[in-house]
Parts: sequence; structure tokens; C-alpha cells
Amino acid sequence: QVQLVESGGGSVQAGGSLRLSCAASGRTVENYFMGWFRQAPGEEREFVAAISWSGGVIEYADSVKGRFTVSRDNTKNTLYLQMNGLKPEDTAVYHCASRQHGVLSTAPSDYRYWGQGTQVTVSS
Repeated sequence: QVQLVESGGGSVQAGGSLRLSCAASGRTVENYFMGWFRQAPGEEREFVAAISWSGGVIEYADSVKGRFTVSRDNTKNTLYLQMNGLKPEDTAVYHCASRQHGVLSTAPSDYRYWGQGTQVTVSS
């Protein structure tokens, strides 16, 4: 059992920055991969970024490459997403998720545990 809680969302102007955090508890040693996904109104949930246990494997969606940075601190059981150069199209509810498999996946269905989400709103 894994529990995930996101924080750090908010409202910013285009070009601004936000840092999201995801605190994990429970059987955290099973979080082989952790990822960030987002869902805008009327849209399907989409992949944003993922990172392996040691940080040796990192993947980003093309839409956020060069602007977002994913990291994790296993001593604190925390996942992060640094978001710079935010655009209005980044507006969405952002969820962190945990995958109990040592292989990268960008599919939401491959992640077992999910946080409640945190709202990010970017105005023009």
C-alpha cells in the first residue's frame, strides 16, 4: 500500500515557475518508477514526466522538454517537478503516481497508486 499527496500548485502568469512536491508513505520501497501526469478540462490524462528509483532513467513529454525537471529524494520519500517557463496550455490538475515495475512506462494504466492532484493555472 502506497499513499501519495501532492502540493505546490497555484496560479501564475505565463513565463512563471512552480515547484510541485509529492510526499509518499507506506511501502515506498516498491516505488520503482514515479511519474507526473496532468489532465485539463475535457482532455484525457496525459504523461508529463517519469523517473526511476535511482534517477538513472528519466523521460519527459515533448511538450515540456527543456522547461520541466523531475527529481526524487528517496531519503525524504518525495517526488518533485520543477516547472519553468510556464504556458497557458500547462493549465491542468497535476497528479503524481507510482509504478511497481522496474521498466519505464508513460501509460497511466501502468501506474498503480495515485495522489489526489494539485491545480496549476497559468494565465496569459
